[in-house]
Amino acid sequence: MKATIGGFDGMHLAHIELIQRSDCYLVIEKNSTLTPFFDRLEYNSKMLDLLALKNIKNLSKYEFIEILKNYGIDEIVVGYDFRFGKNRSGSIEDLQKVFKVEVIEEIKYKNLPIHSKVIRELIQNNNIKMANTLLGHNYQIKGIHIKGQGLGKKQFLPTINLSLLHNYTLPQGIFLTKTNGFFSITFIGKRSTDKKFAIETHILEDFEIDDLIKIKFLEFIRENRKFNSLEELKKAILKDKEKAVKLAKEKYGFN
Repeated sequence: MKATIGGFDGMHLAHIELIQRSDCYLVIEKNSTLTPFFDRLEYNSKMLDLLALKNIKNLSKYEFIEILKNYGIDEIVVGYDFRFGKNRSGSIEDLQKVFKVEVIEEIKYKNLPIHSKVIRELIQNNNIKMANTLLGHNYQIKGIHIKGQGLGKKQFLPTINLSLLHNYTLPQGIFLTKTNGFFSITFIGKRSTDKKFAIETHILEDFEIDDLIKIKFLEFIRENRKFNSLEELKKAILKDKEKAVKLAKEKYGFN
């Protein structure tokens, strides 16, 4: 069996290159914030198993190799910088003593290395378009529908409030998104009304929503701003919606 091993946080283009060359992939799960745990299965259907970092971080390189042998692996695909075992003592050369090993060199997009760290930084800087390009898919977060302030429905636009399932890397601001497949506009940050951090999404089309909410990010609209009155906030929200609808129509086929 041919396997690939790594963190695979993000399931970005370089990860998919490794996985496509393999029969299965072993994920070393270390508090992933882009595609934690089994979120990865949404981007590739090959056999997946999770190895918790806390359970293997103190293993010697020889003990780690024994784990791989127990999976029935005889061939391994790894990235050029792969290390394993306690204190990263294991090298690709160590693997080659036991397995047939295919090494994939660093993959770049227009001279920009495709790494999870780079993608996290892009998301945190609201560069959603480039993050999505390196991922090869639209960045997604998941959560549970919770009760909000109720102000949106009364004063502004009705919104769905989200409590995250995992500790995702987050942008902050106003975004064109898709929520459970429906075009939407999403706010992430401290609310002007009560100064509390919130994730709220307003659906731009007729919809039926479940308790499980999936938000995919398409475009950055603007940064968060402080407003001096509810009326000023309302005007900004309506302007944001107008811009979101225009973007969705011009670039994503929204009717």
